[in-house]
Amino acid sequence: MNDKVIAKQRPVRLIGVVSGLGVPLRTRAGSMRAAAALELADAGGGMRRNGIDCAWDGLIVPAAGPDLPRDLALRRLCGQVAARVAACIDSGAVPVVVSGDHALAVGTWQGVARALGKPPGMLWIDAHLDAHTADSSPSGNPHGMPLAALLGRGPNPWQSPPAALDAARCCVFGARSYEDSEVRLLQELGVHVVDMEQIRRRGLRPALDEALAHVGDGSFGISIDLDAVDPGDAPGVNTPSAGGLDGAALADALRSLARKPELAALEIAEYNPERDVAGRTARLAARLLEALSAPDGDECRWIEAASGAHNYAPLPVVLARGQGIHVWDTTGKRYIDMMSAYSAVSLGHGHPQLVAALTEQAQRLAVTSRAFYNDRLPLLLARLCAVFGYEAALPVNTGLEAVETALKAARKWGYRHKGVAADQAEIIACAGNFHGRSIAIIGMSSEAQYRDGFGPFAPGFRLIDYGDEAALEAAIGPNTVAFLVEPVQGEGGIVVPPAGYLRRCAEICRRHGVLLIADEVQTGLGRTGKLLASWHENVRPDGVILGKALGGGLLPVSAFLADRQLMDVFTPGDHGSTFGGNALAAAVALVALDLIVELDLSAHSALLGEHLLARLRRLRHPAIRAVRGRGLFAGIELDPALLDAHTACLRLLDAGVLSKDTHGTVIRIAPPLIIDMAQLDDAIDRIGAVLQQTPADQALAA
Repeated sequence: MNDKVIAKQRPVRLIGVVSGLGVPLRTRAGSMRAAAALELADAGGGMRRNGIDCAWDGLIVPAAGPDLPRDLALRRLCGQVAARVAACIDSGAVPVVVSGDHALAVGTWQGVARALGKPPGMLWIDAHLDAHTADSSPSGNPHGMPLAALLGRGPNPWQSPPAALDAARCCVFGARSYEDSEVRLLQELGVHVVDMEQIRRRGLRPALDEALAHVGDGSFGISIDLDAVDPGDAPGVNTPSAGGLDGAALADALRSLARKPELAALEIAEYNPERDVAGRTARLAARLLEALSAPDGDECRWIEAASGAHNYAPLPVVLARGQGIHVWDTTGKRYIDMMSAYSAVSLGHGHPQLVAALTEQAQRLAVTSRAFYNDRLPLLLARLCAVFGYEAALPVNTGLEAVETALKAARKWGYRHKGVAADQAEIIACAGNFHGRSIAIIGMSSEAQYRDGFGPFAPGFRLIDYGDEAALEAAIGPNTVAFLVEPVQGEGGIVVPPAGYLRRCAEICRRHGVLLIADEVQTGLGRTGKLLASWHENVRPDGVILGKALGGGLLPVSAFLADRQLMDVFTPGDHGSTFGGNALAAAVALVALDLIVELDLSAHSALLGEHLLARLRRLRHPAIRAVRGRGLFAGIELDPALLDAHTACLRLLDAGVLSKDTHGTVIRIAPPLIIDMAQLDDAIDRIGAVLQQTPADQALAA
């Protein structure tokens, strides 16, 4: 299957050209190093990761001697470029010419026109119009003349070659620094110009869509002068011009264009490594090439279906970027994230302090295993104990691992401290629970699908009804060591137990010498309006399981917290994880925990949660059975005979809201805790509009 996916795409050949012939003398040395620097930076690496056969086709160096006149040397060099480009296309590959000198565009696109037998259309991305002739150029530098020359206008250093571009299908995008004479020439030829003023007014992607529509059907090329991008993102250029394109947004907008069969060639020009602060421009060039060659959303889904296990059924959206409470798909559509990765992204996508912590620590030390100490983990452990009031913490990675840790601790505690006979320990859990999908954990699940085909299961688990403390007391026997419970059941449908339930369960457990272990993987860290959902009833569980938000939405980080009597049942070798407690995870988790506490996101969740539930309860639709939740953790239960929740989530997707149903009956609402009131109201308005537009008698027609 993978071979089939890769075979659909033409190979790419990166052609580096050594030249400073067309640029000002002061930038010439840097321009001549551009191609070699980009090769060293592995500018084509992203293309290879996208499944493209991408390789460097060697450097083209001027064949002329040092005393050759500049214009003659430039013409000869462009002739070499044209020959290499044409040969590349004739071989079935896509040429990508990279250099520090946009004057070489004449050679690139002459070669393309020669191979195609006709001039292609052109998307010319540039801060400048590059439409001077030798008569109009203020500087006389050829890198300001290639577009005019390619359209057949001179005089110029190339001695006015015939037109190599189709002027009627040519668009300049991102221009902001040019002379009136250039504008007049391009207008006369019918070239379309989308300048920065238009882009700022309309948005980059809509403006680019217009530009591509002008380029139209048929073979076309893309020439990117890196000075089109704002100098803040691309300092390493010959003629920087403030107020340019956002580099990341440009990369997103260009996604997949190199996979179009109509694309004949690409060009990256005007890179100057001597001006490239911290290599930012080289990384941008690599990102642009990676984006251009990236599969679109449909192909991403096809590849995943062909190459991946089918253990998930995602909604039909392919996400490519996230910031704050928003995510964007591969087409650039923006969504409000109302699920936040099952509460893992409580601090929003790409929080700058978390990204900084991740980056800084990754550059220092990431993973060593627990065979050695590291200098980050002790700080995280101490902070966890201080914030939540426990004597010890055991770090692992996923919520499932933390649950397994708690189960092992509880069993061994029962044997060591309660006197339960060997291999007879019992743990009570609740119907409707979701603690993970390991073999041990699904043995205590009431969900048939989780169990089907995976038996036999480990003994020692009993299930009782959730919210029924009498059932707990009746189920406790002499071998019962622990009661594992979610303070609010998440996957079960955002089920909030009766008031006082957890407190009464704690009293029962204490009376019978049974551990109360709270699975707060989803509900903890402020999600329900308290740092722990258990705290709503002033309950201090004997053990607490944390995860998801502890990793700041960047890494899997989880932990089991308990006092010494329970935690110290573990001795070296009893339990462990290669990645658990690694320095990188600890550094990120420490910042995530501090942000949640310092920003008082628990109080924020409580305040906005009241507003959320009040507004959701005012929604009117015959399919709504109930609205329930606590803090920013809510669910809308629907009557599946009238409207199933999966269909509702598909329609929310169309409305720009991301959510995921649970069991086809409940729409889950759990936005990042950093959401503000206006953003929350926007999301609720969209949810209400979707329900209003879905009459009950039409709800199952989707």
